[in-house]
Amino acid sequence: MLTAGVDLAAESRGTALAVLDWSGTAVTVDVRLGIADADIAAVAPDVERLGIDCAFGWPDDFVSFITRHAAGERVDAGLDGGMAWRRRLSYRATDRATREITGRWPLSVATDRLGLTAMHCAVLLDAVGAALGTPVDRSGGGTAVEVYPGATLRVWDFGTKGYKNDAGIRAMLLARLLERAPWLLLRPEDRRLMEHSDDAFDAVIAALAARAHALGLTHPVPAEYRDQAGREGWIALPVGRLEDLAP
Repeated sequence: MLTAGVDLAAESRGTALAVLDWSGTAVTVDVRLGIADADIAAVAPDVERLGIDCAFGWPDDFVSFITRHAAGERVDAGLDGGMAWRRRLSYRATDRATREITGRWPLSVATDRLGLTAMHCAVLLDAVGAALGTPVDRSGGGTAVEVYPGATLRVWDFGTKGYKNDAGIRAMLLARLLERAPWLLLRPEDRRLMEHSDDAFDAVIAALAARAHALGLTHPVPAEYRDQAGREGWIALPVGRLEDLAP
C-alpha cells in the first residue's frame, strides 16, 4: 500500500507532499516541499489514499448566505444576527464534529485566511479528479480524503503546542513520533526537512492519517451528514492509536 499526504498552502512554494510505502515491514518515506498541483495529481492514481490538509468545501449556510446577498435578496429573514448565527455560517458540520472530539475549533474556511488555501484546494481537487477519472467525493468516499494533522496528533496523544512555529519543538515531537512508530524510516534529509518545515512535517502526518482512513480507523461520516459532507467536505479523524497503523 502507498499513501500520500499533502500540506496545502495558497501557493505551491509552501505546499508539501509526502508518500509513504507500506509494502514492507518498515515504512519508507519520501517528502518534498514546493510541490505543484500537477505533481500531486500525478501521484493520486498510484496511492490507496491521498490525505489533503485543507477544507474541501464551504459551509452550506455560508454559501446560501452569500448567494442571497449576491442576488440582492434579504439575508436576515428569521435570523437573530447573533454569535450563534455567525458561527453557523462560519463552520461546517465536520468542524463542529471535530470540536466535539478534540475540544478545539478548526480554522473557519469562511472567515479565516484558510479560505485562500481552500480556493487552491478546489482547483487541486478538480485536477485530482481528472487524474483519477472521476470527481473527488468530498465526504472521503474515494481516494482523496480531507485530513487535519494538528487534530490527528492530538487524537494520538501528542502535544502540539508550538510545533508549527518552533523547529526545536518539532524536532522533539518528531523524536516522540519515531519512538512510537519505529517502523517509520526517515532518510536523514527527510528528517531534517520535517524539523525545518512544519509543512513537510504536516504532510507526513497527513499521509499517516490517510493510512488510518484506508484501514477504516477513522470516525465515519454520520448518516445524517452524508449529503452535506459531499458538498462541505469531511475531516477524517483517526480512532485508536498511531501504533495501529503498523505494517
